[in-house]
Amino acid sequence: YPSGNLAIIFVREEKRFLCIVQEDKPSNAGVQAVFRSDGRSTCCYPNGAVWINMNIQGGQYLDQAGSRVRRWMWPSSVMSSGPQVPLSPIFISLNRHVGVRILGQDKIAVTFLAMGQQAKFNVGIKVQVSGVDAGRLPAPARLGQDELLLLARRVRLLRLFDRLRGCLNFPSNEHWDKMEPPAFLTTQASRILQLCTVSDISDELRSLVRAIVNA
Repeated sequence: YPSGNLAIIFVREEKRFLCIVQEDKPSNAGVQAVFRSDGRSTCCYPNGAVWINMNIQGGQYLDQAGSRVRRWMWPSSVMSSGPQVPLSPIFISLNRHVGVRILGQDKIAVTFLAMGQQAKFNVGIKVQVSGVDAGRLPAPARLGQDELLLLARRVRLLRLFDRLRGCLNFPSNEHWDKMEPPAFLTTQASRILQLCTVSDISDELRSLVRAIVNA
């Protein structure tokens, strides 16, 4: 952002990617949107309520009270039953600088505009759903090793920043390095460790994620 705060994290490895949009805040920045290469994506209102939720079958648009405004199915999705509702183009602004445009399953863009410069990220992907798989969807969300490591390192960095602020704000306090981290960081660390237990990763990687989070 023009403020210097981190706006978008985009990680790509071969055909897989993870895109995270953060609030324009120097600390405790909330996640406003997450887009994944497996077709699962979520956008949130500034208050944290889910705004748009998508998977490989389709998506839904919610108001801030949690009521569904609209629902759609992707043309490639094969459902055994239920209405086949097409997508109407969606344009939303997550904040002053970041917007999301949804025109199709493979035509989803995150745009960043500031100081006359624009960056655009294509986060759409074509995922074909077969009739055999349709009855088993949606499957439980499981993160891959790259996503788990990214989340673990993000928590680690936020903890380091918190300790640095404590050192700068209370330089004469001999016990600043023994202060407990903020509650939200403890909660995030706990959730990452829970994700490790349900994700299909090796024991070695699981131990590495725990070591990063608990360092």
